[in-house]
Parts: sequence; C-alpha cells; structure tokens
Amino acid sequence: MTTRSFRRTGLSGLIIAVLVALTALLGAGPAAAHAQLMRTDPADGAELATGPEQVTMTFNENISPEFATMNVVGPDGRLWQSGDAVVDGREVSVQVGELGPTGEYTVAARVISADGHAITPLSRFTLTEEGTGTGGELADDSVLDQSDEGGVAMWVWWLVGVAGVIVVLVLVWLLVRNDPGDDDRA
Repeated sequence: MTTRSFRRTGLSGLIIAVLVALTALLGAGPAAAHAQLMRTDPADGAELATGPEQVTMTFNENISPEFATMNVVGPDGRLWQSGDAVVDGREVSVQVGELGPTGEYTVAARVISADGHAITPLSRFTLTEEGTGTGGELADDSVLDQSDEGGVAMWVWWLVGVAGVIVVLVLVWLLVRNDPGDDDRA
C-alpha cells in the first residue's frame, strides 16, 4: 500500500465518520426541545354559557416564571384577564373577570421554555350567552402577535444537514475518482 492510498483511506474514513455524525445530529433537531402545549382549560374550541374564573395552559415541561404573560382578548378587542399570569411548574394561568359580549375569546400566552426559547401558544373559546362584565383596555397588535421568537425552524436544520451530507459525498467521490495512487498498482 502506497503512502497516497494510505492517506486517501484515512481521509475517506474521516469523511465517513463526519457523515455518520451529521446524520445522527439531524435526528436530534434542536427545535424539538421546545416546550409543547399539552392542554388548555377551558379546552381549545370550547363553547361556554358562562365565562371561566381562570384560564390555564399546561405544558409538557416546567415553564420559567420570568417574563410569562397571558392575555384574554374578547371579540370586542378588549382585554378580559384580571391580574398577571401565574406560573406553577408546567401550568400557566390567569384570572378572568366576568365576561361580556358573546363570541370568540382568544387566550394568548408568551412563556419561556426550559431551553430558554420563547413560545407563544394560542387557545380559543366561545362565550354563547352574554355576560355583564366590562372589558379592560383595547388590546394592541402585539398581544396577539404569535411570531416565533428565538430558535431556528426545524426545516433550516434539515437543509443544513442535507447540504453537509452532499458536500461530504462530493468530497468522497472526488477522492475516489482522482486517486493518483491507482497508477502505482502494477
């Protein structure tokens, strides 16, 4: 075995090891670590004759109590929660006063998951009978803005991984195709 073919074999082994590592990392997906909303109370899409005393979102992991917010926005565009969001382990809740107009109420939260990323789940319920409550101030657009803040979308990681695999395969192909050590076989 010549020095060139020995080097080529070592480099090919290194490239294959990198390819295997990239494949393993693709399966891990950093975005999969974010907290997931498991259930809401009232349930998403529920129809209620009277408003709930509080709304609660339960996640699959503990939520950071820092910076947690939860707003209840009525069909009139007004805020209907009373007080600040309370975090208790995996649950985030806020008190709700007597509701007013019939229609769809949106519960919008912004919480920090254990991996440090902000997640912004939404839930909705419908009030079927008018209440006697008076709403708070009008909600501004940022209350219902559920854009994902932080983190990278899963498809980006897949794209990076596929590009990495293609680069490694092209390098292996070039090494095998242009092996000057093939001339030494005699």
